[in-house]
Amino acid sequence: MWHWFKKKKKENPYFWEEYCVYFSAKAKKNSLDRLVVFDCETTGLDFKKDVILSIGALAIVNFRIILKDSFECFITQENYKSNQIAIHGILKEGKTEKISESEAVISFLKYIKNAVLVGHHISFDIAMINAALKKMGLPKLKNKSIDTDALFQKYKSLSPEQHTTLDALCEAFKVPKSDRHTASGDAYLTALVYLKLKAKM
Repeated sequence: MWHWFKKKKKENPYFWEEYCVYFSAKAKKNSLDRLVVFDCETTGLDFKKDVILSIGALAIVNFRIILKDSFECFITQENYKSNQIAIHGILKEGKTEKISESEAVISFLKYIKNAVLVGHHISFDIAMINAALKKMGLPKLKNKSIDTDALFQKYKSLSPEQHTTLDALCEAFKVPKSDRHTASGDAYLTALVYLKLKAKM
């Protein structure tokens, strides 16, 4: 009768199991070399307390930005900080359709699949997604990642402590800073910077 007291294995939701399938050996072998550049607009810089306002992402395949393969969502806010509108421009209400954080994360997982994730100071954006996953009782993201700041450090032989802003990289590589401080806009700028960096390296 000992098996009556055996701890039952937790069953993860279907969307998580579907996401995990992309990391099997067979799926990796048959997958395209797809990168996903993404950015999160958030209420602050503390992933333990702050939350995601929006997620923007687009794909790179064969060193080409694929605009039709993109992702964007805005998240409903319970504790809205109106003093930050000047930075991200996201209103609590308005005409923009908003979804719950869990719906946003589920959609994001379906979009990224097993792509390598690219971002500027990407560890923060990944931490925000992981924090949202934790609230859903799920493990962390499985995707590999590339940080454009770290790439620039390597390119310029800088120390790990010498960080560079996205604005500075745009200026260094003559990338026009349009639509700055929106998730989709920053993802696009980061994609352009990434491609210019790879071409130089």
